[in-house]
Amino acid sequence: MTIEARFRLDRPGFTLDVDLRAPAQGVTALFGPSGCGKTTLLRAIAGLERCGDGFLKVGDMIWQEERHFVPPHRRPLGYVFQEASLFAHLTVRRNLEYGLRRVPQTERKVSLDEAIELLGIGHLLERKPDRLSGGERQRVAIARALAVSPKLLLMDEPLAALDLTRKQEILPYLESLYKELDIPVIYVTHSSDEVARLGDYLVLMEAGGIRAMGAISDMLTRLDLPLAQGRDAEALIQATVAGHDERYDLTHLDFPGGRFTVTRKDLPVGGAVRLRVAARDISLTLERQSGTSILNIFPATIEEIVPAGSAQVTVRLAAGGVSLLARVTRRSAALLDLKPGKPVYAQAKSVALLS
Repeated sequence: MTIEARFRLDRPGFTLDVDLRAPAQGVTALFGPSGCGKTTLLRAIAGLERCGDGFLKVGDMIWQEERHFVPPHRRPLGYVFQEASLFAHLTVRRNLEYGLRRVPQTERKVSLDEAIELLGIGHLLERKPDRLSGGERQRVAIARALAVSPKLLLMDEPLAALDLTRKQEILPYLESLYKELDIPVIYVTHSSDEVARLGDYLVLMEAGGIRAMGAISDMLTRLDLPLAQGRDAEALIQATVAGHDERYDLTHLDFPGGRFTVTRKDLPVGGAVRLRVAARDISLTLERQSGTSILNIFPATIEEIVPAGSAQVTVRLAAGGVSLLARVTRRSAALLDLKPGKPVYAQAKSVALLS
């Protein structure tokens, strides 16, 4: 099942010209700088921007083609804006109930109680929006979008208006939401942190078009894309909780290339986790080192090397079929005679647990 969208929209000083194909499951992140067309594309998918010769198919539902156009109010979708846009004169409960009138009882796949529980807003139901924090208002807005049992959830930078504290408050709710519900999400953001934590599929946009798209783990480690060239270049790794070391208060996380050991996390054995490994935290050696405090050392093979400024290079590695990035100086690369196909050992000085 896929989401297919082809739109061309001309505006003064800007043209949107996209051909999108994304999975109709998980979270598809539309990522790129401000002004690149992310919100315009989202609005076109919602039917709020009319593209005369556009095409849109979500799973087996065709919402637009040639002379066929499903108006926005008839598209089974939820839309969450940057601002919560709640009705100020209604309580939280009444805000949540507002959209239910257009959803027949037989088509309600997400109950109101389920949406309330997922977003943790049960204690807010009798309050009005002016008595909510920014994070609480946005959680209510998301619950309201879910309450209409959408076939597709569109989110336009839902955390952009929040400060760091409120963002950290709401991110866990978003993570649990996407795991619990089988609703595809298209998520607009220019935050690399949100992409890493929430995204499954990444669409990289620039200047009104799509530069590249693919699984997020592949996109982040493609050396022909800017994501791998910046200071915050990183790899995402799916791992499994292998066990806990009670003596030293550690947790072991296995992935196809080996095992990560991190400080103890309260996670069930066998559970899946997502790890972030920054390129600047990977060092390379030709032999496995002993007498080092670094615990996370894996055999790997160099796949590609590209310059990263005048003094450094970015190295893409394969460890058990999983891609990693390392950022090393040109001098180190020369001393180690690094080149594609060469076996090395990757040493991870730090690793972040995202979920």
